[in-house]
Parts: sequence; C-alpha cells; structure tokens
Amino acid sequence: MNKLKGRILIMTSVQAEKEAVLRGWHDPRVDVVLAGVGPVASAINTMKALNANTYDLVINAGIAGGFANRADIGSLVIANEIVCADLGAESLDGFLSLDELGFGSSTRVGVDESIVLAISSALSKAGLIAQTAPILTLSKVTGTAESTEELMEREPEAAAEAMEGYGVALASQEYNLPVLEIRAISNTVGPRDREGWRIKDALISLESASKVLMEVFKNG
Repeated sequence: MNKLKGRILIMTSVQAEKEAVLRGWHDPRVDVVLAGVGPVASAINTMKALNANTYDLVINAGIAGGFANRADIGSLVIANEIVCADLGAESLDGFLSLDELGFGSSTRVGVDESIVLAISSALSKAGLIAQTAPILTLSKVTGTAESTEELMEREPEAAAEAMEGYGVALASQEYNLPVLEIRAISNTVGPRDREGWRIKDALISLESASKVLMEVFKNG
C-alpha cells in the first residue's frame, strides 16, 4: 500500500494544538486526539485510540522548544528519530541511557525516511522553514543553561525538545505502525523566559504545516 494513503491518527498534547491542526487539515481519514502532557499520558491515550480504531500511520504534532542555532522560533522540525532523552541513569561519567545500561529497551525510535522526505520536501516547496532532525522527549522542560548545554553535548544532532513523542512512538510500535513527530518551535530551549515564548506564532506554523500535510497525504 502507498505509505501516504490510509487512515491517520494525530496525537496532540493540548487542545490549542488540536485546534491548530484541525484548522489546517480537513480529511475524513484523519482523527485528531488529545494525548495529554508527558510521555506516560501520551502512551496511554495513544494506546486507547489505537485500540478503538484501525489506523495506518500515527503522527505526534504540536509545538516545542528549539535548541539555539538549530531551530528558530516559528520554524518546523520533522523528526528523523524520536529520542527519550531522560530515561536512564546518572553516573560519575555522565548520563547513561537505557541503551548504554543494557536493559533490553531502547530510548530511540526510528521513523520512515521516505515519509519524512516527502513531508519535508512539500513543506519547503510551500515556503515554510522546516528541517529534519532528532526530536527529544523529556518528562520535564529544560530550564537552565547548564542542563541545556548538557543535552546539546549529549545529543548534538537534536533540534527540538518536547514531552510526548516517545510515548506516542512506543504505543505505535505495539501496533507495528509507522510513527512521525512534527513540531513547530515556540521558544528557545534554556532558562525559562515566558516573555520570549511565541506560542501563537508556533500554532500558526503548525496550522500552515497541517494544510501542506493534508495535500501530501491526499495526493500521495
């Protein structure tokens, strides 16, 4: 089957993101469902949605923080890898992921490169600023210069951080479904500066991206 055809489940963490997606994407094949905030809630609610209906693709869409000099506010990031960046253990030598601890689970989920390429190409042709890069999932928002620097050193290719992608991805894996994560950047990762957040701009970017995605999946 064409990977761009079929029924799609879109998970957003909050209502404002859901509304932005729905303003841009009108398609009877698409369901937009609230995931809740954080990887646990998103995993549970994605599993509920997948148990209730049959889908061919799962997308986690929303806004996110972007790392400085990697993803500007208002731009879009499409994950080429979904990474749980705080699941592991501290050590004298630094953070150790589950992969490094050898517990038999991975904190990294791959995505379908062909779909990512189709989406990123369409977004660029539509004049939207978009890039592909790993998106980090964390249970807490990074809020200090020190923790930001540590994350950037540990994940040098990552462009954004959010709180739900890994949970959505794990649930999708249980159903052997491909998963994507798409984020519009609302703020720069680092010391918390509410006055510097541009949530409205990010939601507009998310809506614009949703319009493009509707065309990609309708014509794919």
